[in-house]
Amino acid sequence: MAEVKLAAEIRTEFGKGAARRIRRESKVPGVLYGHGDAPTHVTLPGHDLLLALRTPNVLLALELDGKKKLAIPKAVQRDAIKGFLEHVDLLLVRSGEKVNVEIYVHTEGELAPGGNLLEHVLNALPVEAEATHIPESVTVSIEGLEAGASILAKDIPLPDGTTLDIDEDAVVLQVLAAQAEETAGEAEEEAAEGAEA
Repeated sequence: MAEVKLAAEIRTEFGKGAARRIRRESKVPGVLYGHGDAPTHVTLPGHDLLLALRTPNVLLALELDGKKKLAIPKAVQRDAIKGFLEHVDLLLVRSGEKVNVEIYVHTEGELAPGGNLLEHVLNALPVEAEATHIPESVTVSIEGLEAGASILAKDIPLPDGTTLDIDEDAVVLQVLAAQAEETAGEAEEEAAEGAEA
């Protein structure tokens, strides 16, 4: 996983007014915490951070007071309507350290014919991985699966150094049978019954 370098500044102003001023300057307020250190309030460049967060579990290399600190995003708050970043919580990490994250589950292939539906019971899989080698996602084949089939957490191939952080028998994907369509006669009968009522 590539590091994304960002210049961070120590933040000394707090509260809603200060946060609004920071956002007007196209920056994002945030908190950096972890390793038993006191939380550090920071300001980050808004556009660069927005681009970085397009990569799930991105590893951020922060330049802060002349020192480099590695961090991953733990909580991101966005404006519900406009989608801009309002605040970010970052977790300090070290090379070789294990962290608990969620990685997205992508599918490839086609289900068996018959109009069955694929249900994503879990869109993301909780795993433990090395902080500097967090996989962006995992891909699972659903080729030829029929109604009633399911894929469990233990069935999903994980990259080396990544382990499940969930019960291995947890259902991640399952195939649901297609709903039988009503015949024209049944629909007419139901409509007639509704009119009588």
